[in-house]
Amino acid sequence: MNYIDDGTILIDKPSAMTSFGVVARIRRQLSQHAGKKVKVGHTGTLDPFATGLMIIVVGKECKKAGEYSKLDKVYEATIRLGQTSTTGDPEGERTDVSSHVPTQSDIVGALEQYTGEITQTPPIYSAIKIDGQRAYTLARAGKAVVIPPRQVTIFSLELVEYAYPNITVRTHVSSGTYIRTLAEDIGKLLGTGAYCSQLRRTQIAAWDVRDADDSFALRET
Repeated sequence: MNYIDDGTILIDKPSAMTSFGVVARIRRQLSQHAGKKVKVGHTGTLDPFATGLMIIVVGKECKKAGEYSKLDKVYEATIRLGQTSTTGDPEGERTDVSSHVPTQSDIVGALEQYTGEITQTPPIYSAIKIDGQRAYTLARAGKAVVIPPRQVTIFSLELVEYAYPNITVRTHVSSGTYIRTLAEDIGKLLGTGAYCSQLRRTQIAAWDVRDADDSFALRET
């Protein structure tokens, strides 16, 4: 581990860990190494089930976290057809919707419909703040959550593989785009229902997950 006073660290987040958990572990390790408390933050959350690139900011660079969060991102995702999930991912309660098997042509056509500037409603189980509280906190408490739709841009949405019930895609999107919502919308268009079963962030602007620092113990207790 190379201690830095101010700057950024690229991290490949493992699954089953929150973004806040990643930050806490890195803060503890850097603070122990420096012999003093080190300020550490992240530049945008990844869902616990997701893996991939996070830009961690350290010291004075924390003031620029908002700038990093506005950058475009690239994801690889698996969309599971035939079912929906209350959270849009594997962690939610799943419901069978349809056994219809779309053709590959159907899939390509659906992806084309969601390429470009689109209107998207973020999921209620998200980190978006509503009246000062995280949406997922309100949703888990059984409270009504209303999130207004927003304009996002899907710069590219490429079919990597289709083997029913799974669609594997690679997508380059603007900041604020939710891949879970994209998966659900594609499922609605196909009439099959869908949720995002796997998600990996591979790039943030010019930063690549292949350049991530692997010297931090992210799974320590």
